[in-house]
Amino acid sequence: MASKNKGTRAERELLHKFYDTKSWICLRAPGSGSIPIPSPDLLAGNGHRYLAIECKSVKNDSKYLTKQEIDDLIFFAKKFGAEPWVGIRFDNIGWYFISPDDLKKSGKMYVVSLKFAESIGVKFEELIV
Repeated sequence: MASKNKGTRAERELLHKFYDTKSWICLRAPGSGSIPIPSPDLLAGNGHRYLAIECKSVKNDSKYLTKQEIDDLIFFAKKFGAEPWVGIRFDNIGWYFISPDDLKKSGKMYVVSLKFAESIGVKFEELIV
């Protein structure tokens, strides 16, 4: 339960970051991972760009994502007309955003390490340009 609460807090934090820009608006889809219909955690837009974001929060230096999570994100984004992004919040470091096209597979899962996120990901300020 603690990790679910942590994920919810991270999603809300990101929602507020978008709102605080004054030019973006964001919607959180609670329970997005608990229904069988593809649905990202957040939808954000500024009237010109639309982002579908799968959010993850991690306390250590890597996070695993299932193929299904990424496939659902890409499917939804394509149907909705949004850019798919994986947003990962590393404790005490902050957010990195990675395109699903850049993710690396580790067996049947995708893995995002802090080192990988720092090298290939974009920070929030870069994402919203």
